[in-house]
Formats: sequence, C-alpha cells, structure tokens
Amino acid sequence: MKKTDTEITRIKTGKFERRMSLAGLGVKNGTRTATQLLGNVFTSKKRRGQRRQDIVASNAHKLAQDLGKLKGGVVKVGQVMALYGEHILSPEVALAFRTLEENTIPVSWPVIESVLAEQWSPEILASLQVDKEVLGAASLSQVHRANLAGRELCLKVQYPGVADAIDTDLDTVARLLRVAKLVKIGDEVESWLEEVRIMLHREVDYHLEATTTERFAQRLQGDPILRVPQVLPELSTAQVLVETYEPGFAFNAPQVQALSQARRNRLADAFLHLFFKEVFVWEELQTDPNFGNYRVQIDSEGDNDKLVLLDFGAVCSYPKSFFEPLKAIMRGAYAKDKDKVLEGILSMNLLSEASAKETKAAFVELLLMLMEPLNYDATQLPENCLTAAGEYRWLHSRLPKRVGKQAAASAFSKNFEVPPKEFAFVSRKLLGVFSALSALDAELKKPVWVTDYLS
Repeated sequence: MKKTDTEITRIKTGKFERRMSLAGLGVKNGTRTATQLLGNVFTSKKRRGQRRQDIVASNAHKLAQDLGKLKGGVVKVGQVMALYGEHILSPEVALAFRTLEENTIPVSWPVIESVLAEQWSPEILASLQVDKEVLGAASLSQVHRANLAGRELCLKVQYPGVADAIDTDLDTVARLLRVAKLVKIGDEVESWLEEVRIMLHREVDYHLEATTTERFAQRLQGDPILRVPQVLPELSTAQVLVETYEPGFAFNAPQVQALSQARRNRLADAFLHLFFKEVFVWEELQTDPNFGNYRVQIDSEGDNDKLVLLDFGAVCSYPKSFFEPLKAIMRGAYAKDKDKVLEGILSMNLLSEASAKETKAAFVELLLMLMEPLNYDATQLPENCLTAAGEYRWLHSRLPKRVGKQAAASAFSKNFEVPPKEFAFVSRKLLGVFSALSALDAELKKPVWVTDYLS
C-alpha cells in the first residue's frame, strides 16, 4: 500500500488482495519474531525474559501499524481484542492493539472524490462545494465538510471496498492471530468475532445509520443540552451519509477545559444521564463512545453549552434477555445488594453456577466498585476522590485503575471466564463514559435523577 507520511493514497479493496496482504503480515511478523527470538538464545538468562518481552512488543506494534493502514474490519478486530487486555492477549500485544484506537491516518482526496463521483449524479456534484481537508478519519470512513447553497454540511464517506471485505477481513485476521499465536484462548473468541462481524455490517449500512440518527434526534428533541445533527436523506447514499454540520470541540480540547467547573459538570451530568436513558429507557447502546463522536458547542454569551452527538453507526439493540439482567446488576450494585448482583451475573451468563465461589465473590465486588461514583461511602473512598463539598471527582478517583488492580489480584482474574459477546461492547461503553467524565474533570454529587432508574 503506497502512502505519504500523512495519508493513504490507495486502499487494497479486492478480497484476494486483502487476504494476501493479511497473510503476508502474519508471515512477516511471525518470521521476524522467530528470528529475533532465536538470537535471544545467546543472551544471558537474566536478560532473556525482558528481551523477549521487548521483541514481542516491538513486533506487535509494527503489526498494529500495518493493520491500521489496511483500514476496514481488521482495525475493529484489533480494537475489540484489546478490550480485555491480557485475559485474551499477551500484555505486549494488548498494549499494541490499543494504539489502533488512535489510528487516524486519512485516505487521500482522489480516493474520496472517486466515491463521491460514483454515488452522486454530476448535477449534485456540481452543486456542492466539498472541502478536501479531512475533518476526521476512522477505520471505515472519513468525514469532510461541504457547502450547499450557503448551508454547511458534513459528509461521512465510506472507504471503497471495506463493506465487501468485512467477512474476508475477519476470517483472515482470526487465522492470523491463531497462527501467530497472539491469542491465548481459542474457541471463546469466535463468538466475539461474530459480534464484531454483525457490528461492522451494521456500521457500513448508511441507510440504517440515517434511520437511527433520526430516531435519536426525535427522542432528544427539546433537550436543553443534547443535540443531534439533521440527516439529509435526499443527498445520502449507500456510501455517503450527509448531515448538517455541527461545529464544536472535543471533551479534552483546551477550550472545553477552560470552562468553569459548573459548566463542565453540567455537560458531564447530561452525558451520564444519556447512558442511563440508553440502558433503561431505549435499550439501545452507542457502543463506540470515543471522543470523536461528540462535540461541545460553547455558548459565548453565557453558560448554555450544548453537547452534540455524532455517529450512530455503532448503536446496538440487544434483547431484553440481555438488558434486564444488566439493569438488575446495576440496581443491585447501587443498593449494595450482593445477592441481587450475583443473580444478575448468572442471568446474563457472565459466570455460571459452576463457577468457583471465590470467582463469583470477586466479580460481585468489582461490579460494586463500578457503581462507586453514584452511591459512595465517603469513609471508604481513597484520598482525593471527593471535593470539600462532597462531590465525586471522576478524574482523580482513578477508579478504572483501581478496578483493574483489584481484578488482577482477585480470584476473578485467576479463574477468568470469557463473558458473552455483548458484554465486550458494554464494557467499552462503560469505559467511554468514565473517560468522558474524566476528560471533563467532572465533580458531581450523587445525581438526583439516578434514583428514577436504580431505586
């Protein structure tokens, strides 16, 4: 694949071409690792273990970089595989695959222009002024700004060939991971990959995304903080989704960080409340909550800031058989009722009745910890978790790190059982919620509205 330092000039689109590219990456990575490890034989025993970790880490990063350049389903597989870190991958490989979340190399303008020419009539092409500068790039598409008769628009353009290559990509990556011995477990991963397959086919269906976007816009109509762009169905196609352009800043942008604590808290509360609506009211989750999917519109004349929700391609609707146990777990954890939490865990098949007693107890404790920001005991919190006024400090609490540390030291870690495929995306959602509120450096008391869902 030819590329410049800042963009990709061609995406390999043919199934055979992509399959051969992926197979080649596997052979290259495996050969390079084996050769370097062979040289490790002559290293002293004291340094051998560390050098082996360094070799695996270096080659895993190179593999992640090469996968990122291919775009498409291969990137999503790496992102999902990294969710559970060393439970599924070695620590070095998990760390390398997490960099795929940040792989934002755009595709060059001629490639995007060819998609627009294929999807639109000459009349539509002539009527729009499309900015060649990229607003944002991801694994399946990238975004450009446009103008139509003075109206500012946003174009989400799907990369050529990625939709047709999804199944081939996933099957080939699965084989690559197994052959390269990058996956520590076997058959359990298959159900995860199948969920990724379903999700990817959903994400490249722009007609479905347009409908989902309109549904969320209707739900949030009149909301004082949350906004959803308007879809233009007359311009949208199978590979181009056209919406109104909504300017704004990411959560971690300096302009947002400079807002007063009260204004950031207002945005954080709205974001957290949105998550509860998704679970308890709509039973639909936006499972890709990265910062690129949200924009803060700053009110220059007051404190009436808005939060724009972008990208509804990763919205998943799970059955009640999944959501009801999830709700039960959250309600049980909020009430600190360990029996109810365990009942929900078993109903969701996160663990089984046959699981070790220590494993069940450890998992219950982890889930109780996750509810800490909403029902905390000030006497049980580490230092710096609360302000002098008793507000929970989402950033300074370091909760994800504490949960991870406890999981690593617990029976749950030692007897890890791979959870249902849906739970991977719920975990990603929870991490995204916590990351957003941490980026806003939110300081919130127990929200009054939360009892409507958890009591």
